[in-house]
This record gives sequence, structure tokens and C-alpha cells, in this order.
Amino acid sequence: MLISAFIIGFLGSFHCVGMCGPIAFMLPLDRSNHVTKFFQIMSYHMGRFLSYATIGAIFGILGTGFYISGYQQQLSITVGILMLLTVIIPQSTLQKVSITKPVYKLISKLKSALGKQFKKRSYSSLFTIGLLNGLLPCGLVYMAVFGALALGNPVKSALYMVLFGLGTLPLMSAAAYIGNFLNNTIRYKIQKLVPVFIGIIAVFFILRGLGLGIPYISPSNINLMVKEAPNCH
Repeated sequence: MLISAFIIGFLGSFHCVGMCGPIAFMLPLDRSNHVTKFFQIMSYHMGRFLSYATIGAIFGILGTGFYISGYQQQLSITVGILMLLTVIIPQSTLQKVSITKPVYKLISKLKSALGKQFKKRSYSSLFTIGLLNGLLPCGLVYMAVFGALALGNPVKSALYMVLFGLGTLPLMSAAAYIGNFLNNTIRYKIQKLVPVFIGIIAVFFILRGLGLGIPYISPSNINLMVKEAPNCH
């Protein structure tokens, strides 16, 4: 399941270049020195990864409650169904019930803080830009959060989100280095594949929850395994 995080991040990074690309394009980098620019871009990514890891850990803690109660299989199925729904339901409909509406003021503050950091050119400002960027609402991040929640473990959930971030690293780094390098036609074709892979990953979550006895994909009786684990010596 951890591998799915990297896949979502990598395929979804074509979407990221379109949505968060402008932030990467405008990073206050030292473009005269390639070595300095590399470490500056890495500082930006480290900020993003820290935000993702924190979000993952928080949802991992929430998921732990389901695991302790023995509902992790039901949670895995629910997460898979939610992923499928986000693929099936038109984006225009999802936007009407966006969970970000109640926090528009917070988003506005984040964007304002981002704007201030772009006026500086330091590793700390680039790290902060990445940190704030990782907190901005994004449908793709929500998909990764669903996966982190289903793992029900703060450490694994944080790792899941970091792997998601690593998946976005190649294209987002390229965007920072050379700007908008993908034409709209190529980006559109690749974005059409993203829902397909999210659907496949959703099916894996559902199979995992069903406990069909398929090694690695759908292990049987996960609830019993988790409950008995503390008694093993």
C-alpha cells in the first residue's frame, strides 16, 4: 500500500505542475549558480514533505482509533469507496461540497504568508514556501490523505504522505528548473490517466479490507492479526 502513495504522487504531479506549478516557476532561486539552485529547490521540497508528513501523522492517529476498535478492514473499504466516488463524481459537483469552504479565511492567510516569503531569497524562506504550499488545499493531497488514514498508524501514515511527496518531486523540480516544459496537450492526456490509477488503487484498498486471503493484496482476518499482535512474544 505504501507504493501506491508514490504512484499517486508521480502520476498526479502532472496535475500538480498545472495547479502548483506557478509557485515552482516563481521560486526566488539563485539561477546563476546551479549547485545553489539545487539545494534551494531541495529546501522547498523539504518544507512540502514536512507538511505532508505532519498531515499524515495526524490522520494516522485518527486511523489508529479504528484499528484499536477492530474496524480497520471497514475503514480500508470505506477509503476505497471514497476514492472511487471522487473519480466517478464530476469535479463540478465535488467543488460544490468542497471541504475547503469553511476555511477560506485560513487559505487566504496562507497565500498572504506565501507572498511575503517570495520577496526573500534564502533557504529558510524556500523551506517556508514549501511548508505553506503543502498546506494549501488540493484534491490530489486529499486522495493521499485517504490512504494515510486507512493505514491507521502515525509513522506509516506519515511515511505514506512523504512517499506521495517524493512521487511529485521529479516533475515539480523540473518545473522549478526550467518552467512550464509540458504543453497543454501532453498534460491533458496524462491527467486523463490519473483517475484510472486512483481507481485501481481504490480497488486495492477495498480488496485489502475484504480479507479474501490473497497474500499481500488481501490478507485474511486483519482485525484478528492486529488484536493478537500485542500478545506475541
